[in-house]
Amino acid sequence: MSYHTAAQPRCTGTAGSIELMIEPKEKDLGEFTVRRVLPSSERRMVGPFIFFDHMGPAEFPPGEGVQVRPHPHIGIATVTYLFEGEIMHRDSLGFIQPIRAGAVNLMTAGRGIVHSERAGDDLNITSRLHGIQSWMALPTDLEECEPAFVHYPAGELPELDIAGVTVRVIIGKAYDHSSPVTSHSSTLYLECLLPKGSELALPESYPEMAAYVVSGDVRIDQHAYSGGVMAVACPEKPVRLAAHKDSHVMVIGGAPVGDRHIWWNFVSSSKDRIETAGADWKNRQFDDIPGETEFIPLPD
Repeated sequence: MSYHTAAQPRCTGTAGSIELMIEPKEKDLGEFTVRRVLPSSERRMVGPFIFFDHMGPAEFPPGEGVQVRPHPHIGIATVTYLFEGEIMHRDSLGFIQPIRAGAVNLMTAGRGIVHSERAGDDLNITSRLHGIQSWMALPTDLEECEPAFVHYPAGELPELDIAGVTVRVIIGKAYDHSSPVTSHSSTLYLECLLPKGSELALPESYPEMAAYVVSGDVRIDQHAYSGGVMAVACPEKPVRLAAHKDSHVMVIGGAPVGDRHIWWNFVSSSKDRIETAGADWKNRQFDDIPGETEFIPLPD
Protein backbone atom coordinates (compact mmCIF):
# COMPACT_ATOMS: atom_id res chain seq x y z
CA MET A 1 0.00 0.00 0.00
CA SER A 2 1.26 3.47 -0.85
CA TYR A 3 0.87 6.37 1.54
CA HIS A 4 1.47 10.05 0.92
CA THR A 5 2.23 11.72 4.22
CA ALA A 6 1.02 15.30 3.78
CA ALA A 7 0.45 17.88 6.51
CA GLN A 8 -1.75 16.64 9.36
CA PRO A 9 -4.75 18.36 10.96
CA ARG A 10 -3.80 20.19 14.13
CA CYS A 11 -5.57 20.63 17.47
CA THR A 12 -8.06 23.50 17.45
CA GLY A 13 -10.09 24.81 20.34
CA THR A 14 -9.38 21.92 22.70
CA ALA A 15 -8.50 22.32 26.35
CA GLY A 16 -6.87 18.88 26.53
CA SER A 17 -3.33 17.90 25.64
CA ILE A 18 -4.14 14.96 23.32
CA GLU A 19 -5.03 15.43 19.65
CA LEU A 20 -6.08 11.87 18.86
CA MET A 21 -5.80 8.25 19.89
CA ILE A 22 -4.52 5.57 17.50
CA GLU A 23 -5.44 1.91 17.88
CA PRO A 24 -3.02 -0.23 15.87
CA LYS A 25 -3.94 -2.71 13.17
CA GLU A 26 -2.66 -6.27 13.52
CA LYS A 27 -0.44 -7.60 10.74
CA ASP A 28 0.32 -11.31 10.40
CA LEU A 29 3.99 -11.73 9.40
CA GLY A 30 3.80 -15.53 9.36
CA GLU A 31 6.14 -16.23 12.28
CA PHE A 32 4.32 -13.79 14.58
CA THR A 33 1.87 -10.89 14.67
CA VAL A 34 2.73 -7.21 14.95
CA ARG A 35 0.57 -4.23 15.85
CA ARG A 36 1.13 -1.44 13.31
CA VAL A 37 0.59 2.01 14.76
CA LEU A 38 2.22 4.24 12.12
CA PRO A 39 1.40 4.98 9.40
CA SER A 40 -2.33 4.92 10.07
CA SER A 41 -5.39 6.50 8.47
CA GLU A 42 -5.60 8.86 11.45
CA ARG A 43 -1.95 9.92 11.41
CA ARG A 44 0.90 9.20 9.02
CA MET A 45 3.86 10.57 10.98
CA VAL A 46 4.88 11.93 14.38
CA GLY A 47 7.97 14.11 13.96
CA PRO A 48 10.27 12.06 11.70
CA PHE A 49 8.70 8.72 12.78
CA ILE A 50 6.92 7.26 9.76
CA PHE A 51 6.70 3.60 10.82
CA PHE A 52 6.07 2.16 14.28
CA ASP A 53 5.39 -1.55 14.86
CA HIS A 54 4.89 -3.31 18.20
CA MET A 55 6.29 -6.84 17.78
CA GLY A 56 5.10 -9.61 20.09
CA PRO A 57 5.46 -10.70 22.74
CA ALA A 58 5.87 -13.96 20.85
CA GLU A 59 7.25 -17.31 21.96
CA PHE A 60 9.10 -19.64 19.59
CA PRO A 61 9.85 -23.34 20.11
CA PRO A 62 13.40 -24.61 19.54
CA GLY A 63 14.41 -24.37 15.89
CA GLU A 64 11.94 -21.59 15.06
CA GLY A 65 12.24 -17.81 15.13
CA VAL A 66 12.30 -14.68 13.03
CA GLN A 67 13.55 -15.25 9.48
CA VAL A 68 13.21 -11.98 7.54
CA ARG A 69 15.06 -12.48 4.27
CA PRO A 70 17.19 -9.72 2.69
CA HIS A 71 15.19 -6.65 1.62
CA PRO A 72 16.05 -3.05 0.69
CA HIS A 73 15.41 0.39 2.21
CA ILE A 74 15.92 3.97 1.07
CA GLY A 75 15.35 7.35 2.72
CA ILE A 76 15.11 6.27 6.37
CA ALA A 77 17.00 5.42 9.54
CA THR A 78 15.75 2.35 11.41
CA VAL A 79 15.85 1.25 15.04
CA THR A 80 14.68 -2.15 16.29
CA TYR A 81 14.47 -1.77 20.07
CA LEU A 82 13.97 -5.04 21.94
CA PHE A 83 12.51 -5.64 25.40
CA GLU A 84 13.15 -9.39 25.15
CA GLY A 85 14.94 -11.72 22.77
CA GLU A 86 17.58 -11.40 20.10
CA ILE A 87 17.66 -10.71 16.35
CA MET A 88 20.76 -11.13 14.18
CA HIS A 89 21.24 -8.19 11.81
CA ARG A 90 23.22 -8.58 8.56
CA ASP A 91 23.51 -5.89 5.89
CA SER A 92 25.04 -5.05 2.51
CA LEU A 93 27.78 -2.98 4.19
CA GLY A 94 29.08 -6.22 5.71
CA PHE A 95 27.94 -5.64 9.29
CA ILE A 96 26.82 -8.62 11.37
CA GLN A 97 25.45 -7.55 14.74
CA PRO A 98 23.00 -9.13 17.20
CA ILE A 99 20.23 -6.87 18.45
CA ARG A 100 19.63 -7.52 22.15
CA ALA A 101 17.32 -6.00 24.74
CA GLY A 102 18.08 -2.35 25.48
CA ALA A 103 20.73 -1.89 22.77
CA VAL A 104 20.36 0.22 19.63
CA ASN A 105 21.33 -0.71 16.09
CA LEU A 106 20.95 2.48 14.03
CA MET A 107 20.83 1.65 10.33
CA THR A 108 20.79 4.67 8.03
CA ALA A 109 19.54 3.59 4.60
CA GLY A 110 20.14 6.84 2.71
CA ARG A 111 20.48 6.09 -1.01
CA GLY A 112 20.01 2.38 -0.35
CA ILE A 113 20.88 -0.53 1.91
CA VAL A 114 19.87 -4.21 2.11
CA HIS A 115 19.55 -6.12 5.38
CA SER A 116 18.17 -9.31 6.87
CA GLU A 117 16.81 -10.03 10.34
CA ARG A 118 17.03 -13.58 11.59
CA ALA A 119 16.90 -15.51 14.84
CA GLY A 120 20.02 -15.14 16.98
CA ASP A 121 21.85 -17.45 19.36
CA ASP A 122 18.52 -18.41 20.97
CA LEU A 123 17.36 -20.29 17.85
CA ASN A 124 17.86 -23.73 19.40
CA ILE A 125 16.03 -23.02 22.66
CA THR A 126 12.52 -21.89 23.53
CA SER A 127 12.75 -18.14 23.05
CA ARG A 128 10.67 -14.97 23.31
CA LEU A 129 10.69 -11.85 21.16
CA HIS A 130 9.18 -8.51 22.15
CA GLY A 131 10.02 -5.01 20.99
CA ILE A 132 9.37 -1.99 18.80
CA GLN A 133 10.51 -1.49 15.22
CA SER A 134 10.55 2.12 14.03
CA TRP A 135 11.60 4.02 10.93
CA MET A 136 12.52 7.70 10.91
CA ALA A 137 12.29 9.58 7.60
CA LEU A 138 15.52 11.34 6.78
CA PRO A 139 15.46 15.10 6.16
CA THR A 140 15.36 16.01 2.47
CA ASP A 141 19.04 16.93 2.23
CA LEU A 142 20.06 13.54 3.67
CA GLU A 143 17.66 11.25 1.80
CA GLU A 144 20.43 10.20 -0.60
CA CYS A 145 23.28 10.10 1.92
CA GLU A 146 25.69 7.17 2.07
CA PRO A 147 24.26 4.19 3.98
CA ALA A 148 25.66 3.59 7.45
CA PHE A 149 25.35 1.32 10.48
CA VAL A 150 26.27 2.01 14.12
CA HIS A 151 25.73 -0.22 17.18
CA TYR A 152 25.20 1.28 20.64
CA PRO A 153 25.33 -1.17 23.60
CA ALA A 154 22.56 -0.86 26.18
CA GLY A 155 24.94 0.50 28.78
CA GLU A 156 25.69 3.59 26.67
CA LEU A 157 22.11 4.92 26.82
CA PRO A 158 21.32 7.33 29.69
CA GLU A 159 18.98 5.79 32.27
CA LEU A 160 17.35 8.18 34.76
CA ASP A 161 15.18 7.92 37.85
CA ILE A 162 12.60 10.71 37.91
CA ALA A 163 10.49 10.50 41.07
CA GLY A 164 10.44 6.70 40.83
CA VAL A 165 9.94 6.55 37.05
CA THR A 166 12.74 4.91 35.06
CA VAL A 167 13.46 6.75 31.80
CA ARG A 168 15.90 5.60 29.11
CA VAL A 169 16.87 8.21 26.52
CA ILE A 170 17.13 6.18 23.29
CA ILE A 171 17.45 9.14 20.89
CA GLY A 172 17.49 12.87 21.52
CA LYS A 173 17.69 14.95 24.68
CA ALA A 174 15.36 14.82 27.69
CA TYR A 175 15.59 15.83 31.35
CA ASP A 176 19.07 17.33 30.78
CA HIS A 177 20.49 14.06 29.42
CA SER A 178 21.42 13.31 25.80
CA SER A 179 21.61 9.98 24.02
CA PRO A 180 24.81 9.18 22.12
CA VAL A 181 22.70 7.77 19.25
CA THR A 182 22.96 9.89 16.11
CA SER A 183 19.82 11.85 15.23
CA HIS A 184 19.57 13.10 11.66
CA SER A 185 16.90 15.68 12.58
CA SER A 186 15.07 16.82 15.72
CA THR A 187 14.10 13.46 17.29
CA LEU A 188 12.88 12.19 20.66
CA TYR A 189 12.66 8.51 21.59
CA LEU A 190 12.22 7.42 25.21
CA GLU A 191 11.40 4.23 27.11
CA CYS A 192 9.53 4.91 30.37
CA LEU A 193 8.70 2.45 33.17
CA LEU A 194 6.08 3.93 35.51
CA PRO A 195 5.18 2.14 38.75
CA LYS A 196 1.54 2.26 39.80
CA GLY A 197 0.74 5.69 41.26
CA SER A 198 3.69 7.49 39.66
CA GLU A 199 3.54 10.47 37.30
CA LEU A 200 5.83 11.82 34.59
CA ALA A 201 5.75 15.18 32.78
CA LEU A 202 6.98 14.69 29.22
CA PRO A 203 9.54 17.05 27.64
CA GLU A 204 8.03 20.16 26.07
CA SER A 205 10.82 21.10 23.64
CA TYR A 206 9.66 18.98 20.67
CA PRO A 207 7.03 20.24 18.17
CA GLU A 208 5.32 16.83 17.79
CA MET A 209 5.08 14.02 20.32
CA ALA A 210 3.16 10.84 21.09
CA ALA A 211 3.07 8.24 23.87
CA TYR A 212 2.56 4.56 23.05
CA VAL A 213 1.45 2.32 25.92
CA VAL A 214 3.21 -1.04 25.59
CA SER A 215 1.46 -2.35 28.70
CA GLY A 216 -0.40 -1.02 31.72
CA ASP A 217 -2.83 1.86 32.10
CA VAL A 218 -1.92 5.55 32.06
CA ARG A 219 -4.14 8.60 32.37
CA ILE A 220 -3.62 11.85 30.47
CA ASP A 221 -6.08 14.66 31.30
CA GLN A 222 -8.09 12.02 33.23
CA HIS A 223 -8.55 9.94 30.04
CA ALA A 224 -7.37 6.31 30.19
CA TYR A 225 -4.94 4.85 27.66
CA SER A 226 -4.29 1.12 27.96
CA GLY A 227 -1.75 -1.24 26.40
CA GLY A 228 -1.63 -1.11 22.59
CA VAL A 229 -2.78 2.51 22.22
CA MET A 230 -0.90 5.61 21.04
CA ALA A 231 -1.90 9.07 22.29
CA VAL A 232 -0.74 11.86 19.95
CA ALA A 233 -0.19 15.16 21.73
CA CYS A 234 -1.43 18.57 20.67
CA PRO A 235 1.42 20.91 19.73
CA GLU A 236 2.65 23.16 22.53
CA LYS A 237 0.46 21.48 25.15
CA PRO A 238 2.11 19.92 28.25
CA VAL A 239 1.56 16.17 28.64
CA ARG A 240 1.64 14.41 32.00
CA LEU A 241 1.38 10.63 32.34
CA ALA A 242 -0.23 9.20 35.48
CA ALA A 243 0.10 5.43 35.94
CA HIS A 244 -2.96 3.62 37.36
CA LYS A 245 -1.08 0.32 36.96
CA ASP A 246 2.58 -0.51 36.49
CA SER A 247 3.02 0.80 32.95
CA HIS A 248 5.52 0.57 30.13
CA VAL A 249 5.41 3.55 27.72
CA MET A 250 7.42 4.53 24.64
CA VAL A 251 7.55 8.25 23.78
CA ILE A 252 8.35 9.43 20.24
CA GLY A 253 8.52 12.86 18.70
CA GLY A 254 10.52 15.57 17.01
CA ALA A 255 10.15 18.15 14.27
CA PRO A 256 8.34 17.33 11.00
CA VAL A 257 10.64 16.62 8.05
CA GLY A 258 8.06 17.38 5.34
CA ASP A 259 5.79 15.37 3.08
CA ARG A 260 6.84 11.80 2.34
CA HIS A 261 5.75 8.93 0.13
CA ILE A 262 6.01 5.42 1.55
CA TRP A 263 5.64 2.19 -0.41
CA TRP A 264 6.81 -1.22 0.75
CA ASN A 265 10.26 -0.59 2.31
CA PHE A 266 10.91 2.68 0.51
CA VAL A 267 10.42 6.23 1.84
CA SER A 268 11.10 9.40 -0.14
CA SER A 269 9.93 12.94 -0.77
CA SER A 270 9.81 11.93 -4.46
CA LYS A 271 7.37 9.37 -5.83
CA ASP A 272 9.64 8.93 -8.85
CA ARG A 273 12.53 7.99 -6.55
CA ILE A 274 10.43 5.23 -5.00
CA GLU A 275 9.58 3.87 -8.44
CA THR A 276 13.27 3.90 -9.36
CA ALA A 277 14.15 2.05 -6.16
CA GLY A 278 11.52 -0.59 -6.93
CA ALA A 279 12.93 -1.11 -10.42
CA ASP A 280 16.46 -1.31 -9.02
CA TRP A 281 15.44 -4.02 -6.55
CA LYS A 282 13.56 -5.96 -9.22
CA ASN A 283 16.64 -5.82 -11.47
CA ARG A 284 19.00 -6.73 -8.58
CA GLN A 285 20.84 -3.40 -8.69
CA PHE A 286 21.21 -3.09 -4.90
CA ASP A 287 24.35 -4.41 -3.20
CA ASP A 288 24.12 -7.95 -1.82
CA ILE A 289 24.59 -9.07 1.78
CA PRO A 290 27.76 -11.17 2.03
CA GLY A 291 26.84 -14.79 2.68
CA GLU A 292 23.11 -14.36 1.96
CA THR A 293 21.52 -15.91 -1.16
CA GLU A 294 17.81 -15.43 -0.44
CA PHE A 295 15.80 -12.23 -0.92
CA ILE A 296 12.23 -10.91 -0.67
CA PRO A 297 10.87 -10.23 -4.18
CA LEU A 298 9.35 -6.85 -5.04
CA PRO A 299 5.60 -6.99 -4.32
CA ASP A 300 3.20 -6.87 -7.26
